[in-house]
Amino acid sequence: MTTQPHDSATPPAPSRTTTLAVGGMTCAACVGRVERKLGRLDGVSASVNLATGRATISHPAAVPVSTLVTTVEAAGFTAHLPEPAVAPERPDGPDAGHAGRRDDGARAVRDRLLVTALLSLPVLVLSMAPGWQFRNWQWLCFALAAPVAVWGAWPFHLRALRGLRHGAATMDTLVSLGVAASFIWSAYALFFGGAGEPGMAMPFSLLPTADDGTAHLYLEAAVGVPLFVLAGRRMEARARRGTGSALRSLAELAAKDVAVRVDGGEIRVPVSQLKTGDHFVVRPGERVATDGTVTAGRSALDLSLISGESRPVEVGPGAAAVGGAVNSGGLLEIRATAVGADTQLARITRLVEDAQTGKTKAQRLADAVAAVFVPAVLTVSVTVLGFWLGAGADPQAAVTAAVAVLVVACPCALGLATPTALLAATGRGAQLGILVSGPQALERLRRIDTVVLDKTGTLTTGRMSVTSLTPRAGGLDPADTLRLAAAVEQGSEHPLARAVLAHAGSLLPGQPPLPVADFTATPGFGVRGGVDGRRVTLERPGDLDALPAPLPAAVRTAEGAGDTAVLVTVDGTAEAVIAIGDALRPDGYRAVDRLRRLGLRPVLATGDRAATARAVAGHLAITEVHAEARPEDKAALVTALREQGGRVAVVGDGVNDAAALALADLGIAMGSGTDAAIGAADVTLVREDLQAIADAVHLARRTLGTIRANLLWAFGYNLVTVPLAAVGLLNPMLAAAAMSASSLLVVGNSLRLRSWKPGSPAKRDSTAKRGSTVKRGGPAPRGNTARYEGTAKAARPNEGSGARPARTHTSRRTS
Repeated sequence: MTTQPHDSATPPAPSRTTTLAVGGMTCAACVGRVERKLGRLDGVSASVNLATGRATISHPAAVPVSTLVTTVEAAGFTAHLPEPAVAPERPDGPDAGHAGRRDDGARAVRDRLLVTALLSLPVLVLSMAPGWQFRNWQWLCFALAAPVAVWGAWPFHLRALRGLRHGAATMDTLVSLGVAASFIWSAYALFFGGAGEPGMAMPFSLLPTADDGTAHLYLEAAVGVPLFVLAGRRMEARARRGTGSALRSLAELAAKDVAVRVDGGEIRVPVSQLKTGDHFVVRPGERVATDGTVTAGRSALDLSLISGESRPVEVGPGAAAVGGAVNSGGLLEIRATAVGADTQLARITRLVEDAQTGKTKAQRLADAVAAVFVPAVLTVSVTVLGFWLGAGADPQAAVTAAVAVLVVACPCALGLATPTALLAATGRGAQLGILVSGPQALERLRRIDTVVLDKTGTLTTGRMSVTSLTPRAGGLDPADTLRLAAAVEQGSEHPLARAVLAHAGSLLPGQPPLPVADFTATPGFGVRGGVDGRRVTLERPGDLDALPAPLPAAVRTAEGAGDTAVLVTVDGTAEAVIAIGDALRPDGYRAVDRLRRLGLRPVLATGDRAATARAVAGHLAITEVHAEARPEDKAALVTALREQGGRVAVVGDGVNDAAALALADLGIAMGSGTDAAIGAADVTLVREDLQAIADAVHLARRTLGTIRANLLWAFGYNLVTVPLAAVGLLNPMLAAAAMSASSLLVVGNSLRLRSWKPGSPAKRDSTAKRGSTVKRGGPAPRGNTARYEGTAKAARPNEGSGARPARTHTSRRTS
């Protein structure tokens, strides 16, 4: 008997998640300090991201946000609730204060860097060029170095003192101690060690020297360390802004104002005043203000910045319009169906933000190491100083080695290795229509080896359409037959009727359906009516042997492909067979083939009939098929595959896929699917392109490879440079340059993900693991290609031999 962990009368306290913008963090040690401080509150856990400056905090509802802010401030940092990313910024808006503070802070850093550089460069030149050292040059250098060591490095001193007050050490502690030690030693040498004598000359060496007793100056280190670190911070901040550019691009897609229909006229109002149900106008070149339904007008919407779909989407009355899309054509009137945080653009932005606040296992390891790294470096520095002095070395050599250890060991690269890569990757994924819920999803995405694919709405569009029209030999013109069939079907609401009407509308443009008389619909049988003096019937085929050629073969072909065959009879004579089925996505075969090339095993699981499932699987060369599968059957399939040792991803779009999506190692939902499926998924494909699955796997592999390279450099850099500094083989100034360069190298490597492109199929498939077994379901279905090309041409009754080429099999429809 199992003991319940909680009394049913005392349910656990409800919890909530709060995100805070944390200021003043400079390294992974700061991250660890904030997380530890918040973690000491009862029931509170926090994940802090250095690159975004965000703390994601899970806490009981009884713990107010003000307590969280106070706790972060008690750790020596600033904290506030972040402003919304999607809301457009206005000079007089509620976020103007935050934006102004950000601008003022950036200008202050820039000004401090410029002044520091102007004061530092003469000191560096004179210290490193003995031939330029004039009489009393050292006193000029001291006068220039003093404001740099105090004012230029003041942010480091201030944060170091703040950390000391809270009993913690960070990267700023190391920089502050290094600058202070170099400057104080130089001041002592000038005033008491003989370095201030007129005519004093000091040679420069890439390696620290110990030949001149206390007469050697370290003013170049005192100014070089803050100069290089400030410059590195400035470039690093600009680079980090680059990694988050995709999120800002999403925010910029939001329109600022909108023309709303009121009493037959128009008034422009801020988007924030738009309400659900309002009708608004979108002119050519304008952005759609919010999600809605087109009520009047026709145009093409450019969704490339939202879903990654390169081709404009044609819309008309009844079609959905997505907020942020650009109107490329005519005038549209749209009724708002969602506003504010409920829009698709807002949901996409939230998904990207959430993905960028999490941590991978590698990052958690790096943060754990960084938490003890700074105290360890301080210990090593003191030990090195004591060892050199105890061994009888000159004091300047001991100080040089100790200062070099302090400066070179700043763990900036360690803290930036993972979050900058995640920022760039998740932002790039959003631009390509791939929304990843978090870094854990990226890790799992890289390791999957089995992909379970739903059929309806995933491999197919989920919409019925005409796949072929086969006329009888010597009968009516196919175009006339289609026109008569569409006239009768306009009286029906059946999905098959809508498919016939849509097909007639696309192939017979500008020809409205003919009027129908005496319309009758018989459930389970079909429809009939009088059109232009003729009696037209659309029904299920009966005795195939009674049908004229080639109609019996067309019926058998349709049923073999899992399509529905509809017989069109005019005045009692069978004239044509229309095959109707769910449309395969145009890129289905190529997408599945790319998955196989990546070493992934495709499995088809559908609740549809076995014949339909086999037809789709045959067309896509999938050998493992599970048909007539209920939701619980799909969940059981996922469980069985995992028990066999597979790492399973499920791709689906419906409520019936939600359980399987949640049980899988990784759930991938089509963006056109239900909210239940998207909510249960780890990855959402916004763009209507199955190849986005393979692109997502490629992106995950590239991202994890980038993170590994960053961490290898970050750990390897410290393993090499700290011992060199400890044995006196690294000049403190060069140590500062090396430390800044290591951070920039890590950020620059991550920035390469911003320009990552899927490329051609051959190029995209080049990242498959070496030695992986490629499981193929068979060769490309060339026989199917001919059949589908043939049916494509047959479905165009008004095309002759001189018409444009028929569509290939990738655009034809089966169920």
